[in-house]
Amino acid sequence: MIGGIQARLAGVAQRLLGRGIMRRLVRQQDGAAAVEFALVAAPFLALMFAIMETAMVFFASQSLETVAADSARLIMTGQAQSQGFDQDKFKQAVCDKVAGLFDCMGGLYVDVQTYSSFATMSGGATQKLNDIKALFDSSTPPTSDQFSYQAGGPGDIVVVRLIYLWPVYVPLLGLDLADMPGNKRLVMATVAFRNEPYQGDGT
Repeated sequence: MIGGIQARLAGVAQRLLGRGIMRRLVRQQDGAAAVEFALVAAPFLALMFAIMETAMVFFASQSLETVAADSARLIMTGQAQSQGFDQDKFKQAVCDKVAGLFDCMGGLYVDVQTYSSFATMSGGATQKLNDIKALFDSSTPPTSDQFSYQAGGPGDIVVVRLIYLWPVYVPLLGLDLADMPGNKRLVMATVAFRNEPYQGDGT
């Protein structure tokens, strides 16, 4: 009896193999794509986020450069001086030109300095940049009174700097854009120019 059962099972197995059913079961790979995606998903998403964040940093930097150039014209043409702008009023004028990309009033710093010559300005540029970085390297955020506002008068050489700490959210794949404490990146736009010979003394 047992021999008969074995013979029948062998016959069934042979018929299944003959039809290719067993071969198809052996080759079945349903779910393989899901397993493969699970293996590559983490580095793929990390790369995508890193690309997007890098693009946002460059876009923010370019936007700040555009705003700095537009705002500097207020000083270059004497409009800021004739209207009695101080640092707060000039910052408000800058923020009026900034889109929703920045927390302008809460996170933007304005520094305006006057130089006697372009040689003097060039010589002090590196030191000024180091001084600004030192302010942000501190554990205590700087205040607006630690920055200058000297709009100058007709014919004066002026440097306008807009400074912003951009938050970095995805320090992945070794691409850490942060260069300041608190996982922030220092974004700065600088415009150097000579004031036009407008009517007024700039006081």
